[in-house]
Amino acid sequence: MSVRRTLHAVGAALAGTVTASGTAAPPADPREVRALLVEIGILGPGAFEAEVPQALRRFQVRAGLLVDGVAGPRTVQALARSAREARHLRALGVAA
Repeated sequence: MSVRRTLHAVGAALAGTVTASGTAAPPADPREVRALLVEIGILGPGAFEAEVPQALRRFQVRAGLLVDGVAGPRTVQALARSAREARHLRALGVAA
């Protein structure tokens, strides 16, 4: 996943969090969330859409987040950070 796509996913998740109206953030793009989960190895590339909420829960447990299976702003931020770290480790030859 490109940095631009990752930032787009994070931006989409956070777009409504800093508004004067106090509205909730819009949901993250499911394709981007799925791509991040695949990139960090929590979800297999051939997994069904129905498996995404459970994969999100597994990630949320590992990341110490509220476990609800929803890709809210904190979860998407943590996913993007984990994907970035995984790319960095792969580039260094430390991780597969």
